[in-house]
Amino acid sequence: MGAGAVVGAGAVGYPGVAAGGTPGFAADGSGSSYSAKSPPAKLTGRIVRPQDPGYASASLGWDELFVHYPLVIVFAQQTQDVVNALTWARQNDVALRVRSGRHSLEGWSNVDNGIVIDVSELKSARIAPATRTATVGAGLSQLEAVTTLGNQDFAVTTGTEGSVGLSSATLGGGFGFLTRYLGMACDNLIGAEIVVLWGADGARAIEVDLKNHSDLLWALRGAGDGNFGIVTSLTYKVTPLKSVAYLQATWEGLDDLHGVFDTWQRTAPFADNRLGTQLEIHKPQILLFGVLADGSEAQVKQLLAPILSLGKPNVTVQTGRWGDIYAGFQIPTENEPADSKFFSQFTSKPFPSKAISVIRAFMEDAPTDDSNFFTQAFGTGAQTSEPRGGSAFPHRNALFYSEPGAGWGTRGVPNSGDAITPIAQAWIAEFSQALRPYVNGAYVNVPNIGMADWETAYWGSKFNRLRKIKAKYDPHNVFQYEQSIPPASY
Repeated sequence: MGAGAVVGAGAVGYPGVAAGGTPGFAADGSGSSYSAKSPPAKLTGRIVRPQDPGYASASLGWDELFVHYPLVIVFAQQTQDVVNALTWARQNDVALRVRSGRHSLEGWSNVDNGIVIDVSELKSARIAPATRTATVGAGLSQLEAVTTLGNQDFAVTTGTEGSVGLSSATLGGGFGFLTRYLGMACDNLIGAEIVVLWGADGARAIEVDLKNHSDLLWALRGAGDGNFGIVTSLTYKVTPLKSVAYLQATWEGLDDLHGVFDTWQRTAPFADNRLGTQLEIHKPQILLFGVLADGSEAQVKQLLAPILSLGKPNVTVQTGRWGDIYAGFQIPTENEPADSKFFSQFTSKPFPSKAISVIRAFMEDAPTDDSNFFTQAFGTGAQTSEPRGGSAFPHRNALFYSEPGAGWGTRGVPNSGDAITPIAQAWIAEFSQALRPYVNGAYVNVPNIGMADWETAYWGSKFNRLRKIKAKYDPHNVFQYEQSIPPASY
């Protein structure tokens, strides 16, 4: 996922912001007036244009519901390529978007007739076991990150889907099976290299950590996707993790839904913090997934016994290294539906029976078997505490996260899902509306298009501070897209 910016005719001016220059920032984060022009920039890196043979695949995102035709795609090979591309976009008044794993769920990491700066080929990893830190390129996927760290028996929180870009997942918050054990992915982020605006029409890379531009580090921890600059590398604190126990339970049909869901929401969020669980409700079946860090088969079964005692689930447990387990439950991208739609929400109180009935009714009427209602347990756990230096992610006291999602169409076959598209979109809209009395907030990595109060849904009371940080690093709103953070006027 990733979002980007629009410059040029679409750029927005704000009262009190002087025209003609972008502030420069000293190493301590203080601003200073700096309006010198940069030398004319040239695009560098692996460049793909519309006339090139690989353009169609280079411009296609994971969600094929959205198709865009950029003027040029720059696959950065090093940080300087990003600096050059951002400078070129500013100097040539060209619309700009930033892309990493291509999983932007509303297609916002692409743009018609503009430049896409793609960081997916910035793949590097330096692990320092002595300090338990790892610095990785912004192009790593979550699977590549889990595998690389797992080879040295380390881990950091990631989402569940391996093909998603690690950087974008982290910059929006990032949660998965290790959230209750290690906190949010962004909580483990202790530094970054980011390319920001510089001077009247240029760009430069800066290092961000608790001592340098600490306000920007705070913002990147939950609101960093394409709002303030282009992240090129990330530094994490990593945690030793030698093995996990991975449990999957399947209930055929939906007859056990009320008991399974209610027992899950009242037990799993309060279990041992090493346990991460997800519940997925499909039209034909209910799935429970659990990962117990440094745990055994007997332990994970015991922790989930209240749920597993309901009905007659088929239960399997695997134990092994986290990297191997994670790789084992990945679904190849080519087997996923072409088109998708999701709606994100958090919950602070257990769903009453009426809400569970809503879920069952909508799942029985799901447009496809690739549609589901997905949940992630929060509750007690490491994610309830802010990291040192704080973060922009606000949903720390949620009981669980959930999202109705629909998938349809055949990947690689244009327009294959057109007949189902309006049905699936209406189903999601009606489903999310029916759950509104029981949910609050939203997750920026799964954006809710058309939501009137998206600013506070994503960031709550932290939104005003984010606007001030935006005004400091991007006063002219160069980095903008449909739900980007606007700078505060000052």
